[in-house]
Amino acid sequence: MTIVIGLGGNVGTEAEILERFRLAREALAALGTVRSAPLYRTAPLGPAQAAFYNTAVALVAPDVQPTELHAILLELERLLGRRREQEVRWGPRTLDLDVLVWGERVIRTPELEIPHPRLTERRFALAPLAELLGEDAVVLGKPLSHWLATVHEQAVEHLASTW
Repeated sequence: MTIVIGLGGNVGTEAEILERFRLAREALAALGTVRSAPLYRTAPLGPAQAAFYNTAVALVAPDVQPTELHAILLELERLLGRRREQEVRWGPRTLDLDVLVWGERVIRTPELEIPHPRLTERRFALAPLAELLGEDAVVLGKPLSHWLATVHEQAVEHLASTW
């Protein structure tokens, strides 16, 4: 079953952000097989701030459990400089790691919601997800092409196919 994890960040230089993305990807590769989506630059949602860099990785890790992966992602964010307690909601961040989808699973706990609760509202998350799974992949009962059409006005700039 494929798990797709979104990566985002806008604190630091492009090189610093990409280095955090690379380090997170390497750490996730220790859990299983990892494939990367292209890199995008997107306008921020929320308060005035620098543009975000966004991408995603597809992870196949048959032995990992949702609560375990969630803990790993939080620890990776912390190790790579994120300080959640100092952040403003939807504000600048060094690194954001979110489980976007876990195959077709639906998980709702106080700590974790999969698919990500705002996935279908955010082109910056849908675009890399569609690159990894294809626009025909179904999320919440509809193909990704449907969800992408509903957010087509959100600007997403393709920067690189590999990173």
